[in-house]
Amino acid sequence: MEPILKACLNGDRSRADHPAVPVTPEELAIAAYDAAAAGAVAVHFHPRGPDGRESLAWSDVEPAVAAVRERCPDLALGVATRQEIVPDLSERLSLLAEWQAGPDFASLNWHEEGAERVADLLVERGIGVEAGLFTPAAARKFLTWRGPVVRVLVEALPGISPGADGVAAAQATLAELPDDFELVVHGENEWAWPVLEWARTNGYGLRAGLEDMLAGPHGEPVAGNAELVDYMRGRR
Repeated sequence: MEPILKACLNGDRSRADHPAVPVTPEELAIAAYDAAAAGAVAVHFHPRGPDGRESLAWSDVEPAVAAVRERCPDLALGVATRQEIVPDLSERLSLLAEWQAGPDFASLNWHEEGAERVADLLVERGIGVEAGLFTPAAARKFLTWRGPVVRVLVEALPGISPGADGVAAAQATLAELPDDFELVVHGENEWAWPVLEWARTNGYGLRAGLEDMLAGPHGEPVAGNAELVDYMRGRR
């Protein structure tokens, strides 16, 4: 199987200082189209409400998903469910229970409280689970769950994932996993490009976009997600 190339289009509000970060459904659709044209076969994004904040309300998620789907009908698309969007687990589950068929998958950080319950609910709603593992402990916790996953994200985040650098952090988490998952290995911020280059060399699926990095591998300014996909593919 060819390693997947995935674009992460926006992320949380900490990325708002880059002018190309897409927020509205229309902006997400354009960014997804451009990323796909550059070679991404899947996208991940964080839908927003009218106030610009990340949202799990179906009334906010559905327009974003529909806009991207209309513009990019053949593109696999996924959305975020991270705990910080709705910290209360009961409220988060209640909102997710209202989701209809729409996203192909949703990313779920496995270190979060109630991750297994969120995963079970997503499966019930017909939405694929993309398991996000920040740490070896999260990987061990994930392996106790028996449900299906679309893929596993091994995520190296400075200040969160244990390790002297991003590659060491990714390797520590990978060491806990068997070989039978589709894997994407990525980092964020200063770890993003070193981890991406290591993952590419080792044949893992790749992820790039304005959620993970705001510049090229040597600090080059970028106009948007499509340029980062070009860098991910080694075309620049």
